[in-house]
Amino acid sequence: MSTVEDIGAGQARLLAAAQGGDRAAFDALLAPHRRALHLHCYRMLGSIDQAEDAVQEALLRAWRGLGGYEGRAPLPHWLYRIATMTCLRAVERRERLPAVHAEIAHLQPYPDALIDELDPALLAERREEVALAFVAALQLLPPTQRAVVILREVLCWSAAEVAALLDLSVPAVNSSLQRGRAALRAHADRPRRPLIDYERQLLRRFVRSWQRRDLDALAALLHEDVILRMPPEQVEISGRTAVTEFFATEPAGGRLDLIDLVEIAANGQPALAAYLPDHAGACRGYGIMVLSLTSHGVAEIVGFPDPELFRWFGLPPAAGTR
Repeated sequence: MSTVEDIGAGQARLLAAAQGGDRAAFDALLAPHRRALHLHCYRMLGSIDQAEDAVQEALLRAWRGLGGYEGRAPLPHWLYRIATMTCLRAVERRERLPAVHAEIAHLQPYPDALIDELDPALLAERREEVALAFVAALQLLPPTQRAVVILREVLCWSAAEVAALLDLSVPAVNSSLQRGRAALRAHADRPRRPLIDYERQLLRRFVRSWQRRDLDALAALLHEDVILRMPPEQVEISGRTAVTEFFATEPAGGRLDLIDLVEIAANGQPALAAYLPDHAGACRGYGIMVLSLTSHGVAEIVGFPDPELFRWFGLPPAAGTR
């Protein structure tokens, strides 16, 4: 298949110009693929900040290696190959592989707004592929196995294509995929189709109970076996009683009514951005909570006490005064 047939005449002209040293043409050529590469790197790395660094490095490698691209494989495949290898090198630089969810110190949420830039239908049709629990479970897999699962399950590459990229045999890819699937089943429940109206009502009741500091009402919204995690701290609080006690004593010293909550969305799930007044009364960014909701209540809360994340969600660092 020729380059023109493979990527289209317009894209072929951009490719030719980019290979001739035109950086603007290169940027235009890769622009349609950048968000997908970013989400791919996020799945591989579990951190939106690290995903951004990986994409920048991958694009630099693509620019430097563009002269060697002959169009034998689709351009997105070539880019995913570069991004995947970039992510694998990034994982290798980490100190060690986490063994349990609480050890995933680098985990961060991913704004739905960025996913919508790629494909608004993605959240509805393939929600489990962006769910925070799924991304977290991927971080527990060995790096190569993680890449196999993402390339085969999410990107739908053939076993032969994955084998060629990772320098494995096809049987080795199939075996790695089976082990990866089993590990994911053990660490992450695949979310069912969203209970849209119920979720909205439950989230509103959660916010209302929080802002009224009504701990009994808040507890009633939690699943009996609810889990609270707070990366990067290795904290895991389990059970309705324990989580309610945490809310009664820790955030703002238990003064939940002082914390303003703003409804957002992350990883295809309901989320809340929290603002806490400082000594001058200005509400400063405090952190983000991503909630997993079921028909039995809030099953999991992953809190990220990092106001630097607010920029990814288009949120202001402060939200007025109190």
